[in-house]
Amino acid sequence: MKVEILAIGDELLIGQTINTNAAWLGQEMALRGYQVQRSTAVEDKPEAIVHALDHIVPSTNCVIITGGLGPTKDDLTKYTLANYFKSPLEIHQATLDQIAAFFASRNRPMLEVNIQQAALPTKAKILTNRLGTAAGMWFERNEVIFISLPGVPYEMKTIMTEEAFPLLAKRFQGQTLYHRTLHTQGIGESFLAEKIADWEDRVRDAGLGLAYLPSPGLVKLRLSSYSGKENQVRIDQFFQELELRIPAHVFGYDDCTLELALGTELLVKKATIGTVESCTSGLLARHIASVSGASAYYQGALLTYSNDLKVKVAQVNAQTLEKYGAVSEQVALEMAANGRRILGVDYCLSTTGVAGPTGGTPEKPVGLVWVGLSGPSGTTAKRFQFGDERQRNLEMTVLGAMNWLRYTLKTS
Repeated sequence: MKVEILAIGDELLIGQTINTNAAWLGQEMALRGYQVQRSTAVEDKPEAIVHALDHIVPSTNCVIITGGLGPTKDDLTKYTLANYFKSPLEIHQATLDQIAAFFASRNRPMLEVNIQQAALPTKAKILTNRLGTAAGMWFERNEVIFISLPGVPYEMKTIMTEEAFPLLAKRFQGQTLYHRTLHTQGIGESFLAEKIADWEDRVRDAGLGLAYLPSPGLVKLRLSSYSGKENQVRIDQFFQELELRIPAHVFGYDDCTLELALGTELLVKKATIGTVESCTSGLLARHIASVSGASAYYQGALLTYSNDLKVKVAQVNAQTLEKYGAVSEQVALEMAANGRRILGVDYCLSTTGVAGPTGGTPEKPVGLVWVGLSGPSGTTAKRFQFGDERQRNLEMTVLGAMNWLRYTLKTS
């Protein structure tokens, strides 16, 4: 089955809302062996919606439409579809009953605009939305299926999972796709590709699909097979080879995050951690503590953005700061070692750098970061040189610090 995704909403076009629905639909379609040919976003205006529907890819079997089904006057998708499919609106009693129960359960009054959400096209198959008030709609014309869904992600996902996908499965037999994704940190896409070129050749010779999925500080490698789990063992073997080849960079698979991988290693070692932060100003702490159960190993942070607090709180020697400057190996070392002692933890990470875009010098350019790591075996520091974009520098500092400690724990 070939699919087109049509997202409706001005908020998507102006960047106010990220279209996570399209990403989820793409993933779910691929898992079922359905091919998404195109994904489009248009204004919530009748002429824009009609134009998109009139110009779908000719080979499309199914169009998934998200958004524009709310109770307010700017939500025009339902009315546009009713006109497009020449289908009058009538109150759908089952939907009205569900909307009434929805408001009653929350002890809220049901307004006329909510009642009108139960006015649905008579030619549509109604898809129940048990989590909200906007029902899904299923139209068919010229052997093409059109599925209209609310834009609220959890409502859309529930209707697709409980209603639409079972109906599609009865009509279309998809190829069974199996894929697994490996996560790496600290090696750029081009360097990684060069390092594993022979491995990549063997992957493709085996008939498997390979995709590089880079983001700041991370590169994901996804292996795919349209033979289903028949190739699961082969894919696992290829990834195990990479784990042995680049162990300092591979930290997990599929839904694993770097903070989760670090937390797992800390739990295995029964070790505690604290952080002393300057340039990252608490971002490292937030990432580490974002994992459920992090209180079992994360003890806390010292936020020492100013030199004054580096001396007063992190007990960095004032002479060290005067001689080497805040962004230096020596200060990163003292921050980490003192933080480990003050916080009473097994391991302590410190960060100090020039995040930018201003503040750099020829000797210490924007993007220069020192990360300190203090543990039972001693204290050391690592130099990183990133770019000139502030937020990216901060994120990459956090990723680099977490992965360094993760690998240290794994190999200790």
